[in-house]
Amino acid sequence: MSFIRRPRPAALCAVLAAGSLALSAAPALAVTGGTPVAASDTTYAYTAKITVGAHDRGCSAVLVDPEWLLTAASCFAEDPAASLAVPAGVPAKATTAVVGRSDLTGTQGAERRVVELVPRTDRDVVLARLSRPVTTVTPAAFAGGAPAAGAELTFAGYGRTKTQWAPNELHTGVHTVDSTAGTSVNVTGKGGVAACMGDAGGPVLSGGTLVGLTSQSSQGGCLGTDDTQTSTAGVVARVDDLAAWVAQKAGATRITDFNGDAVEDIAVGDPMATVGGDTTAGLVRVVYGGGQGTAEITQDLDWVPGGSEPGDHFGNHLATVDYNEDGYTDLVVSASEEDLGTATDAGFVDILFGGRNGLGTGPAARHLEQGAGTGSIGTATPESNDRMGAALEAGTTAEGRPWVLIGAPGESIGSLAKAGAAFYVHGDTSTDINQDSPGVPGAAEANDAFGTAVTGDSNFIAMGAPGDAIGGDANAGNLAVFSHTLDAAGRPTLVTGLDQDNEKINAGAEAGDKFGQALALVAYRPAGAAAATDSILAVGAPGEALAAETGGAQLAEAGNVLLLHIKGDGTWDYLRALNQGSGTDDRSGTIEAGDRTGASLSAVNTAPRQVGSAETLKVAVGVPGEDLAGVTDAGAVHTFSLMGAAGANDSWIEAGDGDGVPGPPSAGAKMGTSIHFTPRNLYVGMPYGPAATGAVHVLPFPNAVTGGTSAPATTYRPGQGGLPAHGEYFGYAVR
Repeated sequence: MSFIRRPRPAALCAVLAAGSLALSAAPALAVTGGTPVAASDTTYAYTAKITVGAHDRGCSAVLVDPEWLLTAASCFAEDPAASLAVPAGVPAKATTAVVGRSDLTGTQGAERRVVELVPRTDRDVVLARLSRPVTTVTPAAFAGGAPAAGAELTFAGYGRTKTQWAPNELHTGVHTVDSTAGTSVNVTGKGGVAACMGDAGGPVLSGGTLVGLTSQSSQGGCLGTDDTQTSTAGVVARVDDLAAWVAQKAGATRITDFNGDAVEDIAVGDPMATVGGDTTAGLVRVVYGGGQGTAEITQDLDWVPGGSEPGDHFGNHLATVDYNEDGYTDLVVSASEEDLGTATDAGFVDILFGGRNGLGTGPAARHLEQGAGTGSIGTATPESNDRMGAALEAGTTAEGRPWVLIGAPGESIGSLAKAGAAFYVHGDTSTDINQDSPGVPGAAEANDAFGTAVTGDSNFIAMGAPGDAIGGDANAGNLAVFSHTLDAAGRPTLVTGLDQDNEKINAGAEAGDKFGQALALVAYRPAGAAAATDSILAVGAPGEALAAETGGAQLAEAGNVLLLHIKGDGTWDYLRALNQGSGTDDRSGTIEAGDRTGASLSAVNTAPRQVGSAETLKVAVGVPGEDLAGVTDAGAVHTFSLMGAAGANDSWIEAGDGDGVPGPPSAGAKMGTSIHFTPRNLYVGMPYGPAATGAVHVLPFPNAVTGGTSAPATTYRPGQGGLPAHGEYFGYAVR
């Protein structure tokens, strides 16, 4: 017999993760003496069948959250008889799960990949994330406490039976509790029932609620077990006390993890870097977390499409998403000034896939270039100054479908130069969106620059047209918001289009406002809702003129940000404006001409499954034109709560103030040009100096918000920490 953890009497329990060594066919692996579950019976629909590798192992599991399974760590441990240790992150072997299908020959339920493991170290339990949520099966509910001695527990699994190596049916059986310990329950099968190989990780239930997972069994009567073994004793790994742990892990936001080791990585663009003698060709540098090294990505690598050329600006915009749903973060990179044939500055975008050893070690890159491939991108024609990729965003819908949104603000619509467009990419296709698209309000006009800014979350996407003339006001700007629901033509469905003359906003569109120059969307759960159905959209208008005090002179390009509440039913409300302080309020900073508040934006929800609050919903606002102590265009970052009142909930960050950006302020640094907010950090790119090569400062989240306790920041800079010494605008884009 083989054992899971500490030595036990040899007749007691064996590991129940079924392997292929005992049979030549794939082991779909049930309960000896148990009861098969009819295909129409959904009582145990939350039970899942797991297959590791090319049928290397088969286990059972239980759905405890739409995106997460609980199962046995022994299913993934390299040698479960010696150790239950399981590395966190992407499973070492490709793993699939079938949920809600009691008869595996049927089509009920859902099939998913297992893309992330979060192990326990104190028991035979691992939490396994699915590639997409399962919305057709109700997760199992946790029991409120441990079972008492003598209680009867029902267990379910897809393991062997007395007569079948690989049954297609889910089976159930009954245990009687012998005793309960801190992390386990000793049981004996009732009526000759025993758990068999392949039942490991399956649910063990008391009154329909989850108390544990099948872990070990003597396997008396199981096919392949010695006839002299008659014991039905077993061990159940307790999970009744893990509800809070599961909720905390399941509710955590995803990190950027290109190599799947559960340690956060960072990608930094330097679009002006020289590559092989080609000036401003551009590159991306990657720092793998946990001391796993660095990498430099250019178009001269054999796995990156194209080739480095002067003026490409490769890496000028970045986005991240697990586009192929394998658990590894993929990097979306633009080269918006790339020449395509005779079309100068036409631009294109690449999706570079992550893998076990980082970017470039997964599948071949996906190249998105007008005139090539499928969908609207494939049928479009590249033209000079399209600047495809001048804005990028990526994410997943609430249903888990990955998407990429690409801005092409220089795109001509008919004869209208620089009217602008955007491309919405999903699956193996794409669709174009512009102001002449059916249902989109307004009309395309020359120099609208639609697609200058793009943003999105799990509910909606939005595109800005800061060059749009409103009435006779040139460059006043507008925007359009869409849901991810696709219409008959395959386009996202319009929610609204608006500008500052909208009666709900009543801010007044003015020439040069550039409303929509920067955008940030973040989903949140409103009070009374069960999920994050609503979103807050932050809209930057860096050209807005404001008065520092009531009745005062209008200060050109002071800039501000407007907040909109986009509801799940498609309606919206105006919330309020964010700007620097005046002499009569408690907001940080002072409204001044040329500040350009709102030139860049990044929003975050630190707890997307909780009801949104002032503490969990934040936005970072770039103020790159800020003059500090006589230092011109030193720049700053201003963070606000998206829900709480400004003043009590805003925080001001400038170089040298102790938040983590070294000082003193430097002329022309334009701090706030490049920012990226996550639940863990605020990334501040400094491509314009003071370091000649550029730099990125990573401020721990508490440093960037009101009331936080500052912690040491991390700086990335060419020539340090394993990064090559050359650089020009390192930090222009950060993800």
